Amino acid sequence: MSKIKPQTLKGFRDFLPETMLAREHLMQTARDVYRSFGFAPIDTPALEYTEILLGKGGEESDKQMFRFTDQGNRDVSMRFDLTVPFARFAAQHLNELGTPFKRYHLGTVWRAEKPQKGRYREFVQCDFDTIGTKSNAADIETLMVIHELMDRIGCGEFQIRVNNRKVLNGLLQKLELTEQSVSVLRALDKLPKIGRDAVLAEMEGQSISSTQAIQVLDFAELTGTPAELLTQVEQMVSGNETGETGIAQLRELFEVANSVGLPESRLNLDLSIARGLDYYTGTIYETFLDELPGIGSVCSGGRYDNLAELFTSQPLPGVGASLGLDRLLAAMEELGKLKPSSTPSQILVTVFDPAWTADSFRIAQQLRHSGLAVEVYTDHKKMGKQFQYADKKGIPVVLIAGEDERSAGTWQVKELSSGDQTPILEADLADHLLEMVGKTD
Repeated sequence: MSKIKPQTLKGFRDFLPETMLAREHLMQTARDVYRSFGFAPIDTPALEYTEILLGKGGEESDKQMFRFTDQGNRDVSMRFDLTVPFARFAAQHLNELGTPFKRYHLGTVWRAEKPQKGRYREFVQCDFDTIGTKSNAADIETLMVIHELMDRIGCGEFQIRVNNRKVLNGLLQKLELTEQSVSVLRALDKLPKIGRDAVLAEMEGQSISSTQAIQVLDFAELTGTPAELLTQVEQMVSGNETGETGIAQLRELFEVANSVGLPESRLNLDLSIARGLDYYTGTIYETFLDELPGIGSVCSGGRYDNLAELFTSQPLPGVGASLGLDRLLAAMEELGKLKPSSTPSQILVTVFDPAWTADSFRIAQQLRHSGLAVEVYTDHKKMGKQFQYADKKGIPVVLIAGEDERSAGTWQVKELSSGDQTPILEADLADHLLEMVGKTD
């Protein structure tokens, strides 16, 4: 029989234990942070009716959907993000949920885009959203969750760049570019990638005059502190209600952020941020690592007030953000911020003599009940081989009990990094190891 070549599809990956442990650690951190702000978990199917997803994220997202006809001759697509399915979910379960409703969702999404560094066709998003309120307080809380999440992950210094679509739309209204707003915002979203001249050319190709395009780009490239920028922009959108509302919302956001002690160095008003997805209507967020800004935003989102209107007549405005798990992991790996480990085990219990295997399993079980992750070496090999196994797997502590230890009721505790070895009474073993493992972590 001919062998099938083992291979993965382009843009898709297998995850070895070392990578998967890091992914699970980040996902658990996200869960802990989201729960601490009162967000509840939900899940939705990987497949949706295509009409649910089509046209919600813009032309580019429509092109990138994995779309097919299923066995029931239904037009279906795999979700390209978690926000659009959430809008469908909220509309469908509105009576059960009540509003405002705060949810988090960690799930896989699929986009048939060109694979590149930190960007894949299958990836996990870690979303949180508040739906059913237009209150600016929900937007401010979104900023606080993003900051807490990035701070807890420990990926180094970062900047959360904030803007507001209302400010952008107010400017476009004053420039009489309302009908071309989608084209302008999509072009503006490409500014960091393709530069001013290319964005200018793209705008001019959309029936936008050179003068109008230059005014938009001059606006987007303004720099200064949030207070300085808000003063400048307030004058530019003066008399436009939409723009003035956006200014007021941003001013309150930065004032509250300052009052709760979020570091000014981590918050930035960036007027060039537009976010490419069409459904954003208010405050928007992008988060960049100071040491590796070129990898792109690792946590993004914003306010979307109209996304659920196709599913229900009940207003369901929302705001939220998503942690780009795989992009952040790629960045942390490049920066050397991932702790290498190919096992969750903290302790390896050796088997000194095959006749004493039961003792090894007994003590391992006791230690697990104390909250430790413990592995028993199951092959009957020399102690040197067992130490090598622990070292290769990244298990920091090894337990050994020979004849003398069995007689004394002790276990030898060996720390592999230092080579130190200490006899500990079995009754004191759990407390000693919990303290020891805490220090090694």
